[in-house]
Amino acid sequence: MAHSMTGFARIEQASSFGTLSWELRSVNQRYLEPYLRLPDNLRELEPAVRDGLRNTLSRGKVEVTLRFTPNHQASGIQIDRQRAQALISAAEQVSSLLASPAAIDPLAVLNWPGVMIADATDQEALVAEALSLYQQALKQLGEARAREGAALAALLEERLASILDEVSTLRPLLPEMLAAQKQRILDRCAELQLEPDTQRLEQELVILAQKSDVAEELDRLCTHIDEVRRVLKQKGAIGRRLDFLMQELNREANTLGSKAIDPRSTQAAVNIKVLIEQMREQVQNIE
Repeated sequence: MAHSMTGFARIEQASSFGTLSWELRSVNQRYLEPYLRLPDNLRELEPAVRDGLRNTLSRGKVEVTLRFTPNHQASGIQIDRQRAQALISAAEQVSSLLASPAAIDPLAVLNWPGVMIADATDQEALVAEALSLYQQALKQLGEARAREGAALAALLEERLASILDEVSTLRPLLPEMLAAQKQRILDRCAELQLEPDTQRLEQELVILAQKSDVAEELDRLCTHIDEVRRVLKQKGAIGRRLDFLMQELNREANTLGSKAIDPRSTQAAVNIKVLIEQMREQVQNIE
């Protein structure tokens, strides 16, 4: 099943510790590239967050943001006195170098990373609760990517069906187009009042038929379409394989256009290339 690399998830939960909020955003990228924004007092979550992404996603640029608003009414504010004292001492040393130093702002000291700490007895429970909520957000992101992937697969299927329609329309016309080309050559000879060697003319027409024969290209187009449909039903990362198949489809369409001897085959080749390009753009978003 196809999964898109684009998705969004946001989940928030209030508890006795305060309010936890996870926000996950993902866009297309060749590899898995996580960008994490975690509060200082929950930095220890980073390995688990990265492991969760690796176990769930294969590709995409993923921005993970955790916001935590502590409930200070439920648990009193605790201060790392040693860190605060070290910060104040450093500020006093800098102040001694200034002619007119400003007073030290207590709120600025409190806002310094690590000065305000959570209750040590509650940290383990807070981490567990944050990880549990993260798993829910990760599941929500996966569901969003799956929904968009299903929509992309439906769009690809429409284009594949259109290509098959072009092939089905063109294939019965091949003998007619070759006969028309032969007749144009004979008519031209008649206009010029030429009497070509019949045997040599037949040889040239056979060579022309071989050079303009696109049955192989049409067969390979159908084969590649079957493979694309098979890949779309597979699990896991399929985006790179689909991208390769788009290149192969485009190669056959180019050959079909170069062998065209009739405006109808030229138009069919152009239509197929347009459909392939539309699919290629969508494939860039598939994981």
